[in-house]
Amino acid sequence: MPREITEAEEFIRLSEEALHCTVKRLPKTVKLKLRMPKRLLTMKTDPSRAEETIKKLQCEIREV
Repeated sequence: MPREITEAEEFIRLSEEALHCTVKRLPKTVKLKLRMPKRLLTMKTDPSRAEETIKKLQCEIREV
């Protein structure tokens, strides 16, 4: 089961260990999904905060 992360700083810290990050853009929200070796971590945020977070991620970024 995926686990939802609510804090952007924790999400960025966990991206160091991730294989890749999938970005799914919806009209009002952006979903960020970190694929870890054993689990999937997700975070929902608004589009303006998502851009700031995506710039800080330390893994491969895949747009869907």
